[in-house]
Amino acid sequence: MKPVLFVTNHVAPDRVGAFAALHRRVPLELAIFGGSSKHATAGVQDPGVPHRHVAQRDITRLAASRRYGAVIAGTAGRTALPAAWAGARAARTPFILWSALWAQPLSVVHAGGALLLAGLYRDADAVVAYGPHVAAFARAHGSRNVHIAPQAVDNAFWSAAVPTAADPPATQFNALFLGRAGREKGVQVLLDAWRSSGLGASAAALVLVGVGSGPPRRPVGGAVAFVSAQPPEQVRNFLAAADVCVIPSLRTRIFREPWGLVANEAMNQSTPVIASDQVGAAAGGLVRHERNGLIVAAGDPDELAGALKRLHGDPELRVRLGANARRDVAAYTYDAWAAGFAAALASLR
Repeated sequence: MKPVLFVTNHVAPDRVGAFAALHRRVPLELAIFGGSSKHATAGVQDPGVPHRHVAQRDITRLAASRRYGAVIAGTAGRTALPAAWAGARAARTPFILWSALWAQPLSVVHAGGALLLAGLYRDADAVVAYGPHVAAFARAHGSRNVHIAPQAVDNAFWSAAVPTAADPPATQFNALFLGRAGREKGVQVLLDAWRSSGLGASAAALVLVGVGSGPPRRPVGGAVAFVSAQPPEQVRNFLAAADVCVIPSLRTRIFREPWGLVANEAMNQSTPVIASDQVGAAAGGLVRHERNGLIVAAGDPDELAGALKRLHGDPELRVRLGANARRDVAAYTYDAWAAGFAAALASLR
């Protein structure tokens, strides 16, 4: 069997196990072209499966080499996606689009890409989507053969027990944010919600990891701690110590949270999630309102404050949501991710 060429900009640490699982099902070769990335962690140099580091200008020739049984490419990069598609078509090799989008970015820069992507949705032999929300967007744009590869993390690592010292005091309520400080991540909405919730007057704390050590742009009430980006082991400790993990992402003209893997990570630690309705993990069915977390309207600090106060005042609800979270995320595995791609490849025969 000819190997499958998988074109990607980086292999983030949370993708290493996913690519290994796919390689166990089909022979795989990664073409890694680098460039900018919004991942919280840098890409690894050696992903543990056959790979090569390439320039985007070389991808067309590589995909057209007739050495591959199929070509897969995501939406990252300036020219990598059309280059992979053009090479696959030149070699008459099946082409699979890996899509994270559930809204089209609206800017002058993205206008040309929108026309190209619209054509690729219709022309691709198959589309693999992050979740049902992305699959629906692809079908609405003409894709006929759509499969889902659910977003996953290393569940064994993220569900592992942490030292007792990481546990919070019994009298304290800890809310946690993990991520960068970009406007689209909703940090200011969270700070406004915390201030209006009044929880700072009780034994409660809001911890923002990855935002840095500087003060907030506007005064907020209560105990607020700003922590720099942390290694995975420490992130796991923060999640274990949290009573809730908040993902308040916003939709902007150029961004709509494709997924939010922190939801998977938190749920593995039995930590319920409050997610905005602009978080892919909520739209895609992992975070479910009243089942394993709470979903609030994006950009509404009052609704977010209400959700925080509700969890603060109801320990039994926190326990129930957290237990369901741990059960529900168990199905979101690297093998399930790989099975989505394997199904797409099998559909081409």
